[in-house]
Amino acid sequence: MILVGNQRGGARDLANHLTKDENDHVIIHEIKGFASDDLHSAFKEAEAMSKGTRCRQYLFSLSFNPPGEENVSTEDFENAIDKAEKSLGLTDQPRAIVFHEKEGRRHAHVVWNRIDLGEMKAVQLSHSKRKLNALSKELYLEHGWRMPAGYINSALRDPLNFTLEEWQQAKRNGQDPRILKQAFQDAWATSDTAAGFKHALAERGYVLATGDRRGVVAVDRFGEVYSIPRQLGLKTKQVRERFASIQDLPSVENAKMEASKLVQNKLTGFVLELEATARAAKERYQEEKKALVTKQRAERRALLEQHAIRQADETLMRQSRFRHGLKGVWDVLTGEHFRIARQNKLEFEKALQRDRDELDSQIERHKQDRRSLLQDIKRDTNLQKAKTDRQNLLDEIAEISKQREHGRKKDRGRGLSL
Repeated sequence: MILVGNQRGGARDLANHLTKDENDHVIIHEIKGFASDDLHSAFKEAEAMSKGTRCRQYLFSLSFNPPGEENVSTEDFENAIDKAEKSLGLTDQPRAIVFHEKEGRRHAHVVWNRIDLGEMKAVQLSHSKRKLNALSKELYLEHGWRMPAGYINSALRDPLNFTLEEWQQAKRNGQDPRILKQAFQDAWATSDTAAGFKHALAERGYVLATGDRRGVVAVDRFGEVYSIPRQLGLKTKQVRERFASIQDLPSVENAKMEASKLVQNKLTGFVLELEATARAAKERYQEEKKALVTKQRAERRALLEQHAIRQADETLMRQSRFRHGLKGVWDVLTGEHFRIARQNKLEFEKALQRDRDELDSQIERHKQDRRSLLQDIKRDTNLQKAKTDRQNLLDEIAEISKQREHGRKKDRGRGLSL
């Protein structure tokens, strides 16, 4: 389990946070050692006790997060909590346990009152992070769970990075010269004038510019310069004649910045479309999830009510075994009363375990249902393609912005050198 803990105050804020309805299910599993039997009152009680000390961070909050795909029983959580309590030196301190379920995952929050009422001072929590890390690794090994790579080697947490040069090289190497020529030739064939050709190329992400020796070239968003005559398979003279009426073509450097701006605007439009697609899919998923959670909450309440009714009936049945009056006295004298008491206790403990197993089974089934719904949205190929395309576009927009800024700096540098 991943264990994350911190010392804190703010009793009301913490109680509000732990009981937030944004989780699919919230279960107050245990409140022990407090006079109060609800979370807000228990934490206020801890706050009141801290007034007699100098301690401002009178609570210790610790979350227990097992691997999402694992089936972890309530008993496993309790064992982990007890180990953490012992390791931190918080044994016998009042505590509250809250279970949260969200997106098919179940985790626990435990909050201890740090104030030792007998000593009227806070329990010292030395090296808590180191202790919790050690316990976390121990729990992974104990349960045979796959340990996160970062626990084995912290260097594995570093993300993969690509340099600008690698990105540019990949883009250039991916160009197909036949497709390039086709784009230029289509633009030329569908336009009768220089202005029309200029517009047709702009739609394809190219900007016309004046090259060396007054030749006409095209610049793409990557800053690559293409000879118009070569791409069209025409003589330079033929191209010059078509462009004789245009005198204000930008320089190659200015064209590079203009081309990147054109493409950047186009890509930004695509990003907005993809975000709308992703937003619609997310809203659909949220509606399905809301319906599922509502159904599960009703099932959870029904099971707990069933347990309460059954426990009450079974308690009455066990109590009915005790005889009253002189017969009851006789049972005490002969030891029958104590035999029945032992039998009742064993049956009560078995009943509690049965109910706990049923609840754990339902919790796991509910987790699987929510996990399945989450997997459905993850497997939505249209949504995943939209997310991937959006990220690729954002990466390209970022690189284009860097290139434009680099071009501006070069222009400013030339101006300063004059």
